[in-house]
Amino acid sequence: MSTDSLKTPRICGLPTFMRLTHTQELAGVDVAVVGVPFDTGSPYRVGCRFGPREIRSISVLLRPINPYHDIDVFDLCKVVDYGDATVIPGETERSFAAIEAELDHIIANGVKTLCFGGDNSISLPQIRSLGRAHGPISLIHLDAHTDTWDDYLGVRHNAATSYRRGVEEGWIDASTSIQVGMRGSLFSREDIRQSIDLGYELITTDEMLAAGIDEVVRRIKRRVGRNKVFLSVDMDVVDPAFAPGVQIPEAGG
Repeated sequence: MSTDSLKTPRICGLPTFMRLTHTQELAGVDVAVVGVPFDTGSPYRVGCRFGPREIRSISVLLRPINPYHDIDVFDLCKVVDYGDATVIPGETERSFAAIEAELDHIIANGVKTLCFGGDNSISLPQIRSLGRAHGPISLIHLDAHTDTWDDYLGVRHNAATSYRRGVEEGWIDASTSIQVGMRGSLFSREDIRQSIDLGYELITTDEMLAAGIDEVVRRIKRRVGRNKVFLSVDMDVVDPAFAPGVQIPEAGG
């Protein structure tokens, strides 16, 4: 349940996501919003550890009814703001373990999660928790970058490696997964090829613009079928004219 903004102005109260109730009681809950304020995995800009706080603050402007689809999301499911996973700045492995423990608990209660980061390294602990609960899952990944490097400066767990580790550890079924939005200059010609070699289907931004959104949606649906899906949206898939504060902005989104 969310606070009624027609009775209590949005400038009042503590800023939870969409003014939802903040609770960790999960009985009867369908979706838990979870902040993951971790950016130690970023290979360039940091600061997105403050993302969950800022998302909650601006989300008070969101209203529950989507007029295009004529849906009131809170009529369809009970959503709560669970708060943040407790992370340890500078400690990737310990933070991943803490994130996984929190998500394992939520998922074990039959609750779906909507997580806000944080850098994209936090995808791996989410994928691990989902994989433990459901077996190998499909990935829909919207991003300017593939995030399938083997390592960065010898470090194997960071924002550039999550979707290689997910396949290698057996949590992601790459044969039913797809990456969309890749663009920009490369360090190596293998930067794109390595995703295809792992088994992913890949649609670059140029291909997406040429095919059109409807065709891209059809390809995504065809690829993932009716499998359990992890949807990952890296904000740098959006052009930096509209999202300038991301870790690694890429023009042309």
